[in-house]
Amino acid sequence: MAKQQDTFKQVIAHAKEYGYIFSSSEIYDGLSAVYDYGQNGAELKKNIKEYWWKSMVQLHENIVGLDAAILMHPTTWKASGHVDAFNDPLIDNKDSKKRYRADVLVEDHAEKINQKAQKEITKARKRFGDKFDEAEFVNTNPRVIRYKKEEKEILERLAKSLTEENLADVKDLIEELGIACPESGSKNWTDVKQFNLMFGTKLGASADSATDLYLRPETAQGIFVNFANVQKTGRMKIPFGIAQIGKAFRNEIVARQFIFRQREFEQMEMQFFVRPGDELKWFEHWKETRQNWHASLGLGEENYRFHDHEKMAHYANAATDIEFNFPFGFKELEGIHSRTDFDLKAHEEHSGKKLQFFDPEMNKNYVPYVIETSIGLDRMFLAVFSSSLKEEELEGGSTRTVLKLPAILAPYKAAILPLVKKDGLPEIARELMEELQWDFNVSYDEKDAVGRRYRRQDAAGTPFCITIDHDTKEDNQVTIRHRDTMEQKRVPISEVKNIIAKEVDFRTWMQKGK
Repeated sequence: MAKQQDTFKQVIAHAKEYGYIFSSSEIYDGLSAVYDYGQNGAELKKNIKEYWWKSMVQLHENIVGLDAAILMHPTTWKASGHVDAFNDPLIDNKDSKKRYRADVLVEDHAEKINQKAQKEITKARKRFGDKFDEAEFVNTNPRVIRYKKEEKEILERLAKSLTEENLADVKDLIEELGIACPESGSKNWTDVKQFNLMFGTKLGASADSATDLYLRPETAQGIFVNFANVQKTGRMKIPFGIAQIGKAFRNEIVARQFIFRQREFEQMEMQFFVRPGDELKWFEHWKETRQNWHASLGLGEENYRFHDHEKMAHYANAATDIEFNFPFGFKELEGIHSRTDFDLKAHEEHSGKKLQFFDPEMNKNYVPYVIETSIGLDRMFLAVFSSSLKEEELEGGSTRTVLKLPAILAPYKAAILPLVKKDGLPEIARELMEELQWDFNVSYDEKDAVGRRYRRQDAAGTPFCITIDHDTKEDNQVTIRHRDTMEQKRVPISEVKNIIAKEVDFRTWMQKGK
């Protein structure tokens, strides 16, 4: 646990030092759980969006995009159930005066038990090497069996208590497990209460006539209320999807773990409309499709796992999470849900407008069922960033810090480095940079010795360094250095563009997941 905390601190410090993430309003001591993306962070975030958008919209003939407004008619949230049921279970520690989500406290405790099981598995894998049969070990090792059983019982009881809204039993579970306040170690807890997460605001110039609104707590409802608009104007046929990237806002009880849980965050969602009865087939399809998308980025198969929901939302008949191994353990990265026809029917009822599809093959109207894929953009950013940050030992005992971002997502694809700031080398470097800028985001760096510049670019996540030296003036060649291997190769200037293009080709990356 201490090692995890140290790793997480390194991630946070590195993100600030290299211009990825800053605390919002930092000169005024910041704002709790609100962050700004710096010059490199903005580029990485944009590249993640583009990678998702291209794979979701550009590669699917039957999926189109949408950009719905943040402010929506207040009845939207009554229809969706958010006004009455968008709550989290809250618990306070009487001694530390700190507030927590009760379910998260229990889930974190269960994850610690799971980590014990994983340690046993890791030790056995090292001991037995290639002969190791993980499935057999998990099913026969007494310690692992005990840990897995204990974790399962805890999560099942939590899910049952939350489903039945038995908040007293949630508190009992916290006390029985001996869960202490993470800050003070105190086990002196209040009762568990429900807390609505929506941010309220007002629309109008006068306080007397202003309309009460909410900042949207999710982006999905903007898709549902536009179902008929998109279907008719796009002449879309079932099955089809609507994708969206946008901001959402939740007044989290405890927003923590850096950008993992924020009050202002961004979602990448796709709602896929299908015939009633076909939803579970499409649910499995999108589980596989989204798993392949994650695999294409090469963040490590061992860092992902599926977690089927013990407690499903009231609108769902199937739900799973793709969890990622963040520095603080496995947590939800993306949700895949079969939402049935709940949303469209609810909006039909509250608006009085038909939200149905006429299926010519079946010769009838029906309200489509929906499969949702929803990934937190900020969480994906953290997954990419934290898993890419490495400390490597080099020959001779030295070390380097390197941010091995997938090249297609890296903020800058290459850094142009004149060996010295004279003898015409900067002029050649600038000319090359101006040529590459039409196709790639590239940077220019002429300060310090070239070795220090390499290290700086490694830490910033730049996949290539291109050095212009005195020989360049004679042979028209440059030295291109690969971040991950540190391999250096002499190549003609005319080949540089193609070398970079090959490494950041969208098709090549997407096909890695298949």
